[in-house]
Amino acid sequence: MDAKGLPANPSGRQITPPFSQEHAELRDSLRRFVATELAPHADDWERDRWFPNDCFTRMGELGFFGLSMPIALGGQGGDMLHEAVLAEELAACGSAGVAAGLGAHVAIATPPVWKFGTDDQHERYVRPSIAGTKIAALGITEPHAGSDVASLRTVASKVDGGWSVTGEKCYITNGVRADFVVMAVKTSADGGHGGISFLIVDTDQPGYRTSKLEKMGWHASDTALIALDEVFVPDENLLGGVNEGFKLIMANFQWERLMMALGSVAAMQLVFDKTRLYAAERQAFGRKIGNFQAIRHKFAEMATTIEVDRALTYQALRLFYDGHDATREVTMAKLKTQRDCFEVADQCLQIHGGAGYMVEYGIERAVRDARLGPIGGGTDEVMAEILGRSMGL
Repeated sequence: MDAKGLPANPSGRQITPPFSQEHAELRDSLRRFVATELAPHADDWERDRWFPNDCFTRMGELGFFGLSMPIALGGQGGDMLHEAVLAEELAACGSAGVAAGLGAHVAIATPPVWKFGTDDQHERYVRPSIAGTKIAALGITEPHAGSDVASLRTVASKVDGGWSVTGEKCYITNGVRADFVVMAVKTSADGGHGGISFLIVDTDQPGYRTSKLEKMGWHASDTALIALDEVFVPDENLLGGVNEGFKLIMANFQWERLMMALGSVAAMQLVFDKTRLYAAERQAFGRKIGNFQAIRHKFAEMATTIEVDRALTYQALRLFYDGHDATREVTMAKLKTQRDCFEVADQCLQIHGGAGYMVEYGIERAVRDARLGPIGGGTDEVMAEILGRSMGL
């Protein structure tokens, strides 16, 4: 406690349900890894607009890619709460691009293959994904179809021994470096959601091309435009049933959005703590800027926002973990945390003043990186529509 009777470290966390001591030990291990092997290189990787594939193999070596996967496939045999800890701790690496690339591999692209794949697909794709020797991407979004997945135009036509795929995918995280893409395609001329299937597309096939897209934030990650011109995919790479792909898309959406919420709360806490230290040292008009009422009130409001968002997200996580239909709570958490993360980062930049606008402090990066949150994984508008309909409106 300090002289005023307040906690000396307001951001210090106790173990919070549903997490256990086991999860706390994992958190400590992940925190050490991120602090020693990722964070020191974040600035260089941002400048390079790329982080090395060695990060994937290293994560695999340490067992961080198979936390909730079965031991028989090289995983750790844990649960989704272990994955939740991973989402929170990766946020501290200092580059949302790195966190996004590693997170997309483990939490977005690999789970559909594990949940719906055959034993053969598990061996060919899940096992090397857990080991970090194969990098995965999820390919749904297209130039003309984002949230409206029923409008997909990438077509898979049946040929002898498999499928011929032609079309485009865009804004695909890990799309340049991926060894395989779990891809949504049209396998029926029927309109709507019924004609969508999932194929596991190996990226070394003739007719497969990628180009790296430049973007506002997430500079260290590769975001790709993928062009497919009669790319052959064998029958054994059909994931799930023909024309059952929409079910697969929806199955992982809740977890993806929950992981985004967890990561955003952790990112808010990180930039808040960094700014609080800055305000305790920076002086203006003869005193530390944190002692000015206007600045103190900004911190009070941000701390309240973070705590509310954490409580909302953890409640959604508890419900989801216990097997309840948590669609409404997950949607609320995703909607609130993404916009709040951007606004908290922007307030932190304001407190830093001119220093916050400079690259060396990392605050401007936090603002740019946070801006994707209200778009990716379902836009704010889509989240609001889901919530409105859940109320019978």
